[in-house]
Amino acid sequence: MYKLRNILDFSKDLLVALLAALLVIRFVAMHTEVPTSSMVPTIMEKDHLIVSPFTAYGREPRIGEIVIFYQDGERLVKRLIATGGDTVDLIDGDVYVNGEAIDESAYIRYEHTTNPFSWSDIEFPYTVPEGSYWMMGDNREESADSRVFGAIKSDKVIAIGGFRIYPFDTIGVLE
Repeated sequence: MYKLRNILDFSKDLLVALLAALLVIRFVAMHTEVPTSSMVPTIMEKDHLIVSPFTAYGREPRIGEIVIFYQDGERLVKRLIATGGDTVDLIDGDVYVNGEAIDESAYIRYEHTTNPFSWSDIEFPYTVPEGSYWMMGDNREESADSRVFGAIKSDKVIAIGGFRIYPFDTIGVLE
């Protein structure tokens, strides 16, 4: 009888621990592997991130922040460039928001390389709909971003920012 009680107690504790772990993974901290080079040099292909959905609750992302969102069922990592009501234009390889060139020198490796894709249906200048965001990868030549799929709705945002956990020599907060 004593052994059975110990087994039942252990089973109950194990079940509670598993449920707690699932809740943490789902709502507190999510693992994301970056599948492409679209955010180079900030984030490299195959980097592993921990992101938290709590970062997106109760606040809107700010221009320049890294945002994790769903697009066509895929989890993407991009940088927020413009919000609802802003007008985005691409002129001579530079990004303009509301008629002013934005300074991207902190996260763009090669300046003057942001161009529209000839095969995309997105036309410029583009006004971001209210409740939406214009997202772009830092590696503009290799990024399928809002130039391809347009603005994303705010309810598609999973998390803002994150923490790189691998590779180990680059562990730290994403900026």
